[in-house]
Amino acid sequence: MGTPIAPHTIDVEHIAAVRAFNRRYTQLIGVLREGLVNTRYSLTEARILFELANSGPLEVVTLRQSLELDPGYLSRILARFEDAGLVERRRSERDRRVQEVRLTERGWDEFAELDERSSRDIAALLATHPAADRSRMVGAMRTIERILEPVSDALPFTLREPRPGDHGWVIGRNAALYAAEYGWDTDYEQLVARIIADYLKTRDPQRERAWIADRDGEPLGCVYCMREDDDTARLRLLLVEPSARGLGVGSALVDECLRFATAAGYRELVLWTNDVLTSARRIYERAGFELMESNPHHSFGKDLVGQTWRRALTP
Repeated sequence: MGTPIAPHTIDVEHIAAVRAFNRRYTQLIGVLREGLVNTRYSLTEARILFELANSGPLEVVTLRQSLELDPGYLSRILARFEDAGLVERRRSERDRRVQEVRLTERGWDEFAELDERSSRDIAALLATHPAADRSRMVGAMRTIERILEPVSDALPFTLREPRPGDHGWVIGRNAALYAAEYGWDTDYEQLVARIIADYLKTRDPQRERAWIADRDGEPLGCVYCMREDDDTARLRLLLVEPSARGLGVGSALVDECLRFATAAGYRELVLWTNDVLTSARRIYERAGFELMESNPHHSFGKDLVGQTWRRALTP
């Protein structure tokens, strides 16, 4: 997630876009209507029933904390539920000072009705869109969840070989990220496309390989190990998504490239980068690469300083 940014520095257009999305989405799924999914329950009341069904029985204090509700507000709702025969409250056998709440048989019936109606409404909403659009929408929702979740709760990532479409993702993300972060022009996109095309056309599976860092089906980064000559491999196109920086993705990709190059019989691994890519350079330094030479050049619409790094490999 990276270093926190002061709220007053956030782009006002981004703030407006998030607020507009929230208004549109809550209206679309009907959470602001008087009764959720055409029932007599408010959104908060439905959340309490869902929480008790999925995690109950629960201590009242745990229920309040998980839903971040005011104690008095929660107490009034539970009292109404109790009067309606939906829940029952009792003292915990573990600690008589603690009150627990659980669904009654009638409460389970009400939950089942709410759950079925909610699923039916969402299914009807999704049915109006093609399968490809539904997949894109679900993917976008997962992306929002991952970006907003605390770093400590971030899901682990795995390294895998590219799947169909991943090489195109590498080209697109390189072009978009380097344009956004460094102002590089389309010459860089052309370079990445040529590298990928050469890799796919001439790849020797025993001595060349690529990896995608993956978290729950979403690419977070990539790296390529390509043959330079019989003794030398070249690390290329290391990339880490901004949302995944700080999670160790870059180091994991470089370490995997080093392991493969060593096992494939290469004697050294080299790479070319530019001095403005400070985060990548720190990864290379930690991995034991040494800076061999630096040369100024004008590429991708910018005046840059290219750097060649080298790491000797020990079988």
